[in-house]
Amino acid sequence: MSADGSDRWLSHVETTTHLTDTHTRVPVQNIANVNSCPAGGFDGAQPPGRCAPARATATVAAVSPAPLERVTLTGEHVRLEPLLHQHIDALVDAAAERSTYGWTTVPAGRAAMERYVDGLLADHAAARVLPFAQVDRHSGHDGGCTRFLSLQWFAGRVEPDEVEIGGTWLAAAAQRTGINSEAKLLLLGHAFDALGVWRVQICTDSNNTRSRAAIERLGATFEGVLRNHRLRQGDSGNPDGGVHPRHTACYSITAEDWPAVRAGLHGRLAR
Repeated sequence: MSADGSDRWLSHVETTTHLTDTHTRVPVQNIANVNSCPAGGFDGAQPPGRCAPARATATVAAVSPAPLERVTLTGEHVRLEPLLHQHIDALVDAAAERSTYGWTTVPAGRAAMERYVDGLLADHAAARVLPFAQVDRHSGHDGGCTRFLSLQWFAGRVEPDEVEIGGTWLAAAAQRTGINSEAKLLLLGHAFDALGVWRVQICTDSNNTRSRAAIERLGATFEGVLRNHRLRQGDSGNPDGGVHPRHTACYSITAEDWPAVRAGLHGRLAR
């Protein structure tokens, strides 16, 4: 085992199928920025399945963005399972207590949850996201959702070079436990160690002080606020039920940052 326990954590990562060679490169005519979701994609700020058409700034030979491989990531407190229709009923129950969803879009009721899951599965098929259900390993209950989104290809690889972690919500009972920290550890580990990304972005409404504090505790670097960047979410963001722009606080973790961030997360989880 390594000093920071990374070997132990890697041993808990399960995949549904064998991963492809994450570092295989293909011939490139022009380096491209293939952004399947313009304006930074969506972290729940646009409904699943409603992403704008892709806009490519150049052409990558022999590379067509494909859906990320569905994997199961398992830790001590949480198991991140590929989101499926079978999770819908449990997610409806998980979302019943809504007092902490002021800045977050969380479907209320079964019909809304069905549309939400259908949209995310469609977005996965279109190579826009990789959605997960968060399962509390102690209770066995589905505790919420999270996903990779805003997938970016720069270097002609099959795997993306940048991803965003977002669309995250947890049941009230799962909040302020080790589930969120461990889920971030598993997602970051998969992004950097399996997919080989250069950068992971994490965004939130600039007014969401609770979310911003949680992101900063991860060790992510604050990069600034993008004004009128995405749609505001949640009851606090849209008290009148209308459509309003939000100012997005943007944070990132790079491949160079990852060893220190990983060690910090291990330290927090060991307390």
